[in-house]
Amino acid sequence: MTPLEQSRHLATAIPGPRSQQLIDRKAAAVSRGVGTTMPVYAARAQGGIVEDVDGNRLIDLGSGIAVTTIGNAAPRVVEAVGAQTAQFTHTCFMVTPYEGYVAVAEALNRLTPGDGEKRSALFNSGSEAVENAIKIARSYTHKSAVVSFDHAYHGRTNLTMALTAKVMPYKHGFGPFAPEIYRAPLSYPFRDAEFGKELATDGALAARRAIDVIDKQVGADNLAAVIIEPIQGEGGFIVPAEGFLPTLLEWCRANDVVFIADEVQTGFARTGRMFACEHEGIEPDLIVTAKGIADGMPLSAVTGRVEIMDSPHVSGLGGTYGGNPVACAAALATIETIESENMVDRAAAIERLMKDRLGRLQAEDDRIGDVRGRGAMIAVELVEPGTTEPDAALAKALAAGAHAAGVIVLTCGTYGNVLRFLPPLAISDELLVEGLDVLALLLADL
Repeated sequence: MTPLEQSRHLATAIPGPRSQQLIDRKAAAVSRGVGTTMPVYAARAQGGIVEDVDGNRLIDLGSGIAVTTIGNAAPRVVEAVGAQTAQFTHTCFMVTPYEGYVAVAEALNRLTPGDGEKRSALFNSGSEAVENAIKIARSYTHKSAVVSFDHAYHGRTNLTMALTAKVMPYKHGFGPFAPEIYRAPLSYPFRDAEFGKELATDGALAARRAIDVIDKQVGADNLAAVIIEPIQGEGGFIVPAEGFLPTLLEWCRANDVVFIADEVQTGFARTGRMFACEHEGIEPDLIVTAKGIADGMPLSAVTGRVEIMDSPHVSGLGGTYGGNPVACAAALATIETIESENMVDRAAAIERLMKDRLGRLQAEDDRIGDVRGRGAMIAVELVEPGTTEPDAALAKALAAGAHAAGVIVLTCGTYGNVLRFLPPLAISDELLVEGLDVLALLLADL
């Protein structure tokens, strides 16, 4: 494998001529419902760089939406995938099972928070794993209602659209949605500050606000599960105030409600811990993982307490491709890379670098209302100068400018005003600093 030079380089304007040809072909062949963020087509990617078909090298601050956490085409993963495809690509674990699936389940049982006995089941996507977590919780509790939170994102299938808060582009025109889904207020410190400092800083108080809504609108006797992202992803990289998650978990345990942590975006070293739940020392009943689990191969999982995971009847869980052997090989190589190369510590170092640089930008520019996140999952919330009024237009303009300058960034947030950064942990400090320098110049120009 020829190494890809780790530097930003613009050989053409973006998009270049070959990308433009592919843009035209996509328009003629692919449903318009499938959108794209960048007007380029990838040819190669390694480390912190994506190279397009025109030879442009782009700084990757997106990791394919938190998927290539250890860097694209990571050596151990490339080797493991090649070796497995030479043996077999599929048999269906439910027909003739194989060791790789069992080994991934063993690794997840070992790595996820909690010292008790655990079990895992493997699937294909984050949405699919979320759906199965709900199935498992309902089977265990014999109750049907589920609570998710304001600003939540849990997927694009029917049930996960119901759990997701944002209408556009995820839900508009696609209803009716699965029933027995309810919503509670999240701890959102930047916006809760409008209602007083105590609510913004006291997570237990914010949790009691949510619990009051749950008690009144659902009732614990009807509630199978509470599902929450420990740090919200699409909702805007919102980190709840300290104490919010433990208070919710305590209430769930006291009321026979399954606490599900959706760590699809936050898992596998992304936040400076192997899982974001560990920042507050909580042990979810069930934990949902995907994205960074297999460095780009489609794989997801539900892991949790043995008595909950074993509650569905035999053959009640599964799927033709769930725990595909090639994806399992990639996952084992990904976990080995994270552990052997101390990538949890690397994520923490990235947080320090990014928050220092973005914090200095915030001090100079009152359009940056908030800098937040953990590890290599950092965001800036953009507002009208001197206010908390969301500025989605500025976020859009900054993202477009960064793309034209060869830096991959993503937007998110309920109000469309958040720039999010998800660099691969393999990225160099130099590339990170250069990407943030581009952002600073664009802010000044705008």
